[in-house]
Amino acid sequence: MYNELNPLLLSQLRLAIMSHLMVVREADFSTLKEQTGATAGNLSAQITKLQEAGYIDVEKTYKNNYPLTLCRISPEGIAAFEAFYANLKTYFDSDNKP
Repeated sequence: MYNELNPLLLSQLRLAIMSHLMVVREADFSTLKEQTGATAGNLSAQITKLQEAGYIDVEKTYKNNYPLTLCRISPEGIAAFEAFYANLKTYFDSDNKP
């Protein structure tokens, strides 16, 4: 039996953001933009969706008089990502193959 995959994490960009944050735990907007290859507008929209779901925490501040947006993965985000990964693995489990 296949486990249901979290639809929020099925988006390629949201999955890329979460994957990066699982490794580094915190990244600024510019780094995420560079790592994902996303446009600023699309990245901003996807960060908002992840924030609204409680998967990441966003802090807006300034560094050297320039705006700085920091994204941190939350405990809920870690749990959601780990569950997504575990459920995805069921698709490759030999017990599920016809």
